[in-house]
Amino acid sequence: MSELAVQTFRVTRADLVRYAGAAEDFNPIHWSDRVATKVGLPGVIAHGMLTMALAGRAVTHWAGRPDAIVEYGVRFTRPVVVPDDEEGTEIEVSAVVRGVTDDGLTQLDLTVTCHGEKVLAQARALVRMA
Repeated sequence: MSELAVQTFRVTRADLVRYAGAAEDFNPIHWSDRVATKVGLPGVIAHGMLTMALAGRAVTHWAGRPDAIVEYGVRFTRPVVVPDDEEGTEIEVSAVVRGVTDDGLTQLDLTVTCHGEKVLAQARALVRMA
């Protein structure tokens, strides 16, 4: 199996504001510590779809083109807590090639972590390489 280099993405509260506007998802758990902790979260969390999108960005970067992903799926396992500071947090994405299909598509198993803990499980992509 071939491994793909780790890619790191920084996520700040400002990124959450921009994503909320683009996705029209203004749920206060993505911007208010008071609301997030009231519902049992450890603090403000990144949008799950933002985390998934960053992993997808890593795949398209490896593949060398933005339309390379043929199929992509994940399960959300742990929230990505984003502190209220300039540093934010980091998401790391790595992958291994699981195989190649009969029609030449590359099967990837991704590992997506924040502070060493998996935030996405069963993260898999089927990619048409350049």
